[in-house]
Amino acid sequence: MTEYDTERDAAGSADAGPTPVLAVVGRPNVGKSTLVNRIIGRREAVVEDRPGVTRDRVYYDANWNGRAFTVVDTGGWDPDARGMAESIRAQAEVAVTLADAVLFVVDATVGITDADEAVVRILRASGKPVVLAANKVDDQRTEAEAYGLWNLGLGEPYCVSALHGRGSGDMLDAILEALPETPAQSFEEVGGPRRIAIVGKPNVGKSSLLNMLAREDRVVVDNAAGTTVDPVDELITLGDRTWRFIDTAGIRKRVNQASGHEYYASLRTTTAIDRAEVAVLVLDASETVSEQDMRIIQTIRDAGRAMIIAFNKWDLVDEERRYYLEREIERDLVQLKWAPRINFTARTGWHVDRLVPAIEKALEGWETRIGTGALNTFLGRLVAEHPHPVRSGKQARILFATQPSTAPPTFVLFTTGKLDASYERFIERRLREEFGFTGTPIVIQQKPREKRKR
Repeated sequence: MTEYDTERDAAGSADAGPTPVLAVVGRPNVGKSTLVNRIIGRREAVVEDRPGVTRDRVYYDANWNGRAFTVVDTGGWDPDARGMAESIRAQAEVAVTLADAVLFVVDATVGITDADEAVVRILRASGKPVVLAANKVDDQRTEAEAYGLWNLGLGEPYCVSALHGRGSGDMLDAILEALPETPAQSFEEVGGPRRIAIVGKPNVGKSSLLNMLAREDRVVVDNAAGTTVDPVDELITLGDRTWRFIDTAGIRKRVNQASGHEYYASLRTTTAIDRAEVAVLVLDASETVSEQDMRIIQTIRDAGRAMIIAFNKWDLVDEERRYYLEREIERDLVQLKWAPRINFTARTGWHVDRLVPAIEKALEGWETRIGTGALNTFLGRLVAEHPHPVRSGKQARILFATQPSTAPPTFVLFTTGKLDASYERFIERRLREEFGFTGTPIVIQQKPREKRKR
């Protein structure tokens, strides 16, 4: 979903939102995500030639012939699934319940299977309009075979090739006929809900945290690492405020070490951080802070996003582990003392309520602006008390300073010469002591005065 899409009613009413919703369902590996990319006109959904890549309900905005609608990509629907596949099937069933119409995708090269017939029975019971798409029809011979799908009893099968775009126009026309007319648009406040990305290594409990915040099983949770692939947006009302939480795939050690769908999932996670305003870094408190965690921290800092460090699985931490964890924080996270830290347990909900106050504090710091007068008064006093050290017989001085922007707070120092990196860090530390800036990185840029030519 985009940053400005409109929240659907919590009860899932079909006409609660301004745009109708289309759920795309079908067996694993019939080409649903490829077809979703064809419908929305861009490569958003993660695609790989093996089943089980899509696992959660993922929302995208689409437009056809001037009519807007929302597309919900779902995981492969196997009525007899067990384990994690059962959770994926449950997400598909929820998508159908919340949708205004359903696009049922069948692999035309395989024909009707027992699983397809079982899904058809569930779709009929839902009472929702269904459009049947016979995918992977790349030639006339396959198109002739696809007409056997009339036997499913869902009406005409629309022969399409999600890979090449063949027949997609007729299918989209049928989808618009099945969807209700778009009501009059209602405009949100500029900017929409604040955007929070939940990031971290695989299997640290990011999806469990989102489910606990949403008070429902919004995303698939499993002990296997890498369960989440696509970033999942969820509008959640906490107190009197609505937030957009983005659950992301676990970031691997290096993007270039990932392959297939993991590679694209890592890229989408980085994009989700860029879209967000605050990144909640979820760490497993029972494990040591790793090099992988430090890479994620650097990604967040490079993006200039506010940050919260959230230690999950606190119920697994004993006294000995707490002692060593504090030592790790002092050693590895010493440069992040400005980031709010919370300890919680997503599985039980213990201290999850502390997340929103930490987010609000981080946003406040991220958007803090200091007046030019107050800033230069502060720096004048600071430089008088602690002048820059003399280097090669010369001493750099700060002539003037200004804060041109926030989010993150950015300062420009006009100087007589290049300041030492240690002195720049000293200035940042004193800025935080004086003005706060909780939860946000600070960017300091230097503008040394050019030497005049004789």
